[in-house]
Amino acid sequence: MQQTGDYITKEKRKALEIELKDLKGPKRKEILASLEYAKSLGDLSENAEYHQTREEQGKLEERIAKIEKILQFSQNVLKSGGDIIEVGSTVIVQKQNSGENKTYTIVGFEEADMVKGKISNRSPFGEALFGKKKGDNISFKTPNGTVHYKIINVS
Repeated sequence: MQQTGDYITKEKRKALEIELKDLKGPKRKEILASLEYAKSLGDLSENAEYHQTREEQGKLEERIAKIEKILQFSQNVLKSGGDIIEVGSTVIVQKQNSGENKTYTIVGFEEADMVKGKISNRSPFGEALFGKKKGDNISFKTPNGTVHYKIINVS
């Protein structure tokens, strides 16, 4: 598995496929209906409702294109479970000097969510962890300086 590749879980792929179906179906029809209504109001140059709906249409088409790209170019992550940290690995690390243990899962950038303990494989933390194993020490730079961790467990 490449460190810098684009990865998503099976669950995220399914969620994106459902979102894409909704955006291409009901949402697109809703915006087209709003556009027709806004056009019926007359002068388009001063029609705020028309311009707002066109902006919403642009955002919708942008999101559709982004999801299609993610689905086309991302590889599915299989749960790792090995000794070496890669995308899909769950890692327990201990911050040096504090002794505090934290658990993180290495995921693709599309699924990263620090609040849920999901670290992107492309983040400085994810890059520092990638390819390491239990017992290794890592460090990486943050805006507040260099941070050091010890890897307690990998699953």
